[in-house]
Amino acid sequence: MLRPTSNPPSRFDARSLEWFEPPDPARLQIFEDDSKQILAHNESPDLWHRWSLNPYRGCMHACAYCYARPTHEYLGWGAGTDHDTKILVKSRAALLLEQAFDAPSWKGETVLFSGNTDCYQPVEYRYGLTRACLEVCLRYKNPVAIITKSALIERDVDILAMLALQSRLRVIFSIPFLDPELARAIEPGTPSPARRIRAMAALHAAGIPVAVNIAPLIPGLNDREIPAILKACREAGADQAMVMLLRLPGAVEKIFPERLREALPTRAEGVLARLDRARQGRVNENRPGIRFQGHGEEWESTRQLFHLWERKLGYKTPHREEEASPFRRPVKVGQQLALFG
Repeated sequence: MLRPTSNPPSRFDARSLEWFEPPDPARLQIFEDDSKQILAHNESPDLWHRWSLNPYRGCMHACAYCYARPTHEYLGWGAGTDHDTKILVKSRAALLLEQAFDAPSWKGETVLFSGNTDCYQPVEYRYGLTRACLEVCLRYKNPVAIITKSALIERDVDILAMLALQSRLRVIFSIPFLDPELARAIEPGTPSPARRIRAMAALHAAGIPVAVNIAPLIPGLNDREIPAILKACREAGADQAMVMLLRLPGAVEKIFPERLREALPTRAEGVLARLDRARQGRVNENRPGIRFQGHGEEWESTRQLFHLWERKLGYKTPHREEEASPFRRPVKVGQQLALFG
C-alpha cells in the first residue's frame, strides 16, 4: 500500500516544505549510484564484522524502526518515505568488489551483506547485484555473512551452497516477529515471518548454516514472542541466535513513534513508555558496548528469557571467526598466458 509522502526535517537542510493539501503518495523511484568503492569499513567493538557490502541504498521493506534511515539525509533526501521509495542501485557492485579483492591489502576477511539495507529487497529481482557479488566471492573463496528479511535468498541457494562448501558462509535471518499482523504493521514491505522461516529451512536443507536475529527487540511488542521465535527457527535449522534492543538514531526517533501510533494506536504509548525505561530515556544510545543492551528489571527479565530458551533449545553461542581465511585469488586468463612467456 502506498503511503503519503512524509519525511521529518533533515539535519542537513534548514529549509522545510509545507503542503497546502495532502501530498501525493510516495512512489518507487530508482536511481544510479556512482560509488567508487563497494566495501564499507567498520571498527565498532559491538559488531563482529569489519567489512560490509550494500548493493543498494534505501530499502523497500519500509521497516518503521530501520536505523539506516538517517543515511538517506546525506543524499539530500528524507529519512521517511524517501528512504522507502528512492532506491539507489550500485550497478558496478560486482566489478568494484573484484577490484577490492585484487588489491594487495585485501586479506580475505568476512564480508557482511548488507548492514545498511537489505541486499535481497524486491529490486534485487530485477538487478541481481547481490547474486553477481556472491559469484565474485565464490570465485575468490572469500568468506561471506548475510543478514536478510527476504525469502528471495532461496533463488541463490546454488551459489550459497557452494560458498558454504568451498569457503565460509552464514546466513542470518532477521525475524523480530512471529505474529504476521504485528510484522505487517511494523515491517510492511517484508515477507511474512512464516515465509522467512520456510526460506531458512530450505537453506538449512541445502547445507547452509543459518541463524536468527531477533532485532530489534521492542519492549511490550515482541518480547513475549521470544520463545516461539527461537523454537520455530531452531526447528528450521538455526543453530545460533541473537537479540538486540531497539535504538532510534536521528530521524528514526520521530518516524518510529509516528508509524507505531498509526499502525497500533492502542498499544503505542505503552510500548514507548517501556522503551524509555529500558533505555533510561536515551532512545539513541551510541556508547560502545551497551548500545544494543537495555537497563532495568524489565530488560533484565527479557534478557534472561532469551538466554533461558537459547540454552533450552540448544543454540550455540555466537563467536568471532578465528579460522584462517580460505580466500584465494583466481588465476586469470592473462596471467595464465604469462606463464608460457
